[in-house]
Amino acid sequence: MKSPYSDLPARAYWRSGVGERAPLDPGDLYTPRFPVTRDMKITTAGSCFAQHVGRTLREAGLDVVDTESLPVEISDATAQRYGYRLYSARYANIYTARQLAQLQDEANGKFTPALPVWRKGDRFVDAQRPGVEPEGLETEELVLEHRKHHLACVRRAFRQADLFVFTFGLTEAWVHRETGTVYPTAPGTIGGEFDPEVFEFRNYDAMEVLKDFTQFRKQLKRTNPGVKFLVTVSPVPLTATASGNHVEVATCYSKAVLRAVCGMLVERFDDIDYFPSFEIITSQNARGAYYLPNMRSVSHQGVGTAMGLFKSAHGITGTAATPAAKVKPPKADAEGGKAKAGGKAKGRRRGGAAAAEPDDVVCEEALLEAFAK
Repeated sequence: MKSPYSDLPARAYWRSGVGERAPLDPGDLYTPRFPVTRDMKITTAGSCFAQHVGRTLREAGLDVVDTESLPVEISDATAQRYGYRLYSARYANIYTARQLAQLQDEANGKFTPALPVWRKGDRFVDAQRPGVEPEGLETEELVLEHRKHHLACVRRAFRQADLFVFTFGLTEAWVHRETGTVYPTAPGTIGGEFDPEVFEFRNYDAMEVLKDFTQFRKQLKRTNPGVKFLVTVSPVPLTATASGNHVEVATCYSKAVLRAVCGMLVERFDDIDYFPSFEIITSQNARGAYYLPNMRSVSHQGVGTAMGLFKSAHGITGTAATPAAKVKPPKADAEGGKAKAGGKAKGRRRGGAAAAEPDDVVCEEALLEAFAK
């Protein structure tokens, strides 16, 4: 009897595609929709896992855009502590599609965030990237001057991209009730003060996330018609949830929504490709080996496996002619046990055990662990 499943390749069946695959073999999970080449200008953005993506592409010698750079003599550790060399501009982590669309509108002069400056002790920080100045700046006016310069860098980074790489991270966010302004972290975590009359919790659904990224794409294509997109989903679970659900249930919801949106984007637009870093890291085939002992941070092995598959699929070999400074990037503050959330809470190690290796990304969301009782 003939069935539509009779002549499918081995990768289409669980037994041959997963069950019989050697442990930690990433398998045949990715077939590029279009090539990623060395002559492309690549702009990166997204959640903290996106830092691994950008770093790998730079180290492979690809032309990763950096419009807000520092002199090469400054070490990576110092630069990254202040938000440099993480992405194509100094916007820090962009966790939600709403935040990405909002940033583009602000850079194009179509939107002004509410409460753009937060107080941090006796100093001030940019509410849209509160972690890039760890000690804060002296005045609100100075913060706004820095942001004006930053937005000019954002415009350049977005408009010169041949490939825009975005890693979806979260569906949960905190917004300004009256205006809908979304922030990368809750007020009171790094700076500012939380007032439930002013701020509210949002957990975006699939249609909202799809609309936000579709709008971002539409706007970017107007100024950069030839740009293509590569989207991924961060395999890093939520540090904490304000949804009322168990954090594991909340994580599953968030990642399911984001993965579904990526699938819909690929179905709707020929200029969008999806890379399955989420599937590679979380695969049953990996037996959990790609996470550190806290069961949240992705290990160097996991990053290497995922990005190795990406490079292999695109025929990318070799390394950059001029490697970055050989100073290890800083680990996320909460991992090091020295985080200060709003100047009030001390960080602690997650998972009850010291990690076997540092979590070498800068991640504001990880600071939420400092508030755990």
